[in-house]
Amino acid sequence: MRILIALGGNALLRRGEPMTVTNQIANIRRAAAQIARLAPGNQLIVAHGNGPQVGLLALQAAAADAPGATPLDVLDAESEGMIGYLLEQELSNALPKGREVATLLTRVEVHADDPAFGHPTKPIGPVYAKEDAERLAGRYGWTIAADGAGYRRVVASPKPQRVVELQPIQWLLERDAVVIAAGGGGIPVTVAADGKTRSGVEAVIDKDLCCALLAANVGADLLLIATDVDAVYEHWHTSQERALGEITVAEFRAMSFPAGTMGPKVEAACEFASRTGRPAVIGSLDQIEQLARGTAGTRVTGGK
Repeated sequence: MRILIALGGNALLRRGEPMTVTNQIANIRRAAAQIARLAPGNQLIVAHGNGPQVGLLALQAAAADAPGATPLDVLDAESEGMIGYLLEQELSNALPKGREVATLLTRVEVHADDPAFGHPTKPIGPVYAKEDAERLAGRYGWTIAADGAGYRRVVASPKPQRVVELQPIQWLLERDAVVIAAGGGGIPVTVAADGKTRSGVEAVIDKDLCCALLAANVGADLLLIATDVDAVYEHWHTSQERALGEITVAEFRAMSFPAGTMGPKVEAACEFASRTGRPAVIGSLDQIEQLARGTAGTRVTGGK
């Protein structure tokens, strides 16, 4: 099978953990060991989030107080290279000798007039107490929003339209390389009237929506969205909560899920299944083999 594995942020940094390289390596090592279980007989693409990392880079850039602030697309590229390197290192150690791993910086086209630019929703960076978040927002001109018990900076998250590096990704897959691509949703670029891509886009693309697009475009047999819960739950954290097993796109789309957490994963799973007629599954990284076999997690089927 050709499988795209979308790693949730917990694979890199668990909520509440200090954002140290040591912590990230330990988490990535655990993720790599799980991914390696799917390598025999399968072609793999691995994508990952970057919200905490790109937010920290943005905070460091702002704190430097130097002229010419670094735009978010450049910080997206920095975080994609950093996380990709760590993943590539640990996957290379976990896979059988001779199975190559390649990290590809991935540009993703977005529309310059996407309404998302006027309505920031994508959380990045650390979680702050309300007072600290408001102070930083006033200092740096941020937009902030509630995230659980705390607050985080939110930025524009335009819809991904096209994966620019699609052909190189296909080449690598055909040579049986494990490909790390579209990290953090990719690096957002716009396309000018002359057909050339333009940088300087102040945005972070949603990783799960980008994964749905990429998985469809490379002809993936399965989109596997790995997170820190064993399934999608209806009525989460209420007396009526229940885990969802196999479900159709229509049934899934009739439900409501939080925009900042499970919502984008559900939307991505529905988008992939609807476009391709092939399944998407959401569940725990620790059950990755069962997720691929269809015996764990929430499996989305049924086209439109």
